[in-house]
Amino acid sequence: MKKVLLVFAIATMLVGCTKQEIVPIPQSVSEELKIQSSVGIKLQTHFVTSEVAMNVKTETAGSVTIRIFDIANRVVSKETMNVVAGDNVLKVYTSALPSSAYRIGLYDASGKQLGITDFNKL
Repeated sequence: MKKVLLVFAIATMLVGCTKQEIVPIPQSVSEELKIQSSVGIKLQTHFVTSEVAMNVKTETAGSVTIRIFDIANRVVSKETMNVVAGDNVLKVYTSALPSSAYRIGLYDASGKQLGITDFNKL
């Protein structure tokens, strides 16, 4: 009986330690977030309260940086994330920002600008 339990415990550990591969599910993009070009950034709306959906589109998978600039062109928020090639629907949370006009830019790993757009925080 002890051998059966030992074999069961070892088998459970081996199965539990295998690496699970997470495959991204293709996202459906609403009409208001569709981007016609091969790269870019598009917000769901340009008038924002606490959060807004955005589409980040790239030609290749990899790391991108999203920067939010204030009216004086200073970076007030910066986040680096991994994206897949094509459309990536993300959320931007703006509740910490004071009411003003802002610019949001998309940059690749080498710092090249891929897209930029403006929004107003209400």
